Amino acid sequence: VQLVESGGGLVQPGGSLRLSCAASGFTFSNYEMSWYRQAPGKERELVASIISVGSSTNYADFVKGRFTISRDNPKNTMYLQMNSLKPEDTAVYYCKGDRYSPFRRSYWGRGTQVTVSS
Repeated sequence: VQLVESGGGLVQPGGSLRLSCAASGFTFSNYEMSWYRQAPGKERELVASIISVGSSTNYADFVKGRFTISRDNPKNTMYLQMNSLKPEDTAVYYCKGDRYSPFRRSYWGRGTQVTVSS
C-alpha cells in the first residue's frame, strides 16, 4: 500500500500550487480521502476531505474559497488545488485514506513540503 504526495515546493504569497496524491495497493474508490497539514511546532490538522464516490467535500474554515479538493478514481489519484496561498499555509501536507465499512482502515502518505514565502 502506498500513498505518494507530490507537487509541493516554494511559492510566493498569493501564488498557487497543485498537490497530487497517487494511491496504489488498495481499492482507491472505496476510501474517503483527505488532505492534512502540519506546520512546525503545531499539531496535524485536517485541510479538506472528499467522499469515496461522488463530489461531496468538506473544508477547514481557513482554506474555504482558496483550496479545492478533487479525485480521479480511474487514475487512483487525489488532488488539492491551492490558490491565494498565505505564509501561514506553510506546512507539510499529507494525504490520508479512510475506509469505514465493512471494516475500519486508514493509510497515510509521507507528505510533501509547501513553503509560502517571498
